[in-house]
Amino acid sequence: MAYVTADMNISLDGYVAGPRQSASAPFGEGLSDAITTWMFDAADENAAELAEITGADAYIMGRNMFGPDRGPFDLDWQGWWGPEPPYHAPVFVLSHHERDALALDGTTFTFVTGGIREALRLAEETAGDGRIDIAGGAQTVNQYLAAGLVDELRVHIAPVILGGGARLLEGVEGTLLEPIGGRVASTVAHLRYRIVR
Repeated sequence: MAYVTADMNISLDGYVAGPRQSASAPFGEGLSDAITTWMFDAADENAAELAEITGADAYIMGRNMFGPDRGPFDLDWQGWWGPEPPYHAPVFVLSHHERDALALDGTTFTFVTGGIREALRLAEETAGDGRIDIAGGAQTVNQYLAAGLVDELRVHIAPVILGGGARLLEGVEGTLLEPIGGRVASTVAHLRYRIVR
């Protein structure tokens, strides 16, 4: 059985993106880009955490994590990352709109219209006994947490207060977490929790 993790960059007040996300501001407006600074400006210092994030055997993400549109797909859109995404394993994208699989450098994005359990089933077929990472966004991670389908939550807390946007841990009341690790770096605090069932 696969081990399911969720890695999320968040602000100190619990937002994974600021308000008014758009194609020109994927993390929202204001200081929202600060939640990912550690991944780029301090990549060497945070190499172990980055390796864990990019080392899953399969990924699941929500539609907004793949692209900004909510309606039918723009078939020219290849994700926020362009032709070279940071994922090097199959990615299953939750969507209400069908789209053929998209093969890019190092991965294939498969679009799943059957909901979170269908995406997890497909990811498990790919990952086997390996690791599946729920890559985001907030709504997707919250759905998997509420359904009791996550084994470990990893939050990477940036020292910024956004004050609004897409919030992690909404609708997951009653979830018990056990701290299993953590480390403070110069621009981020990495915390790990096992989900107690």
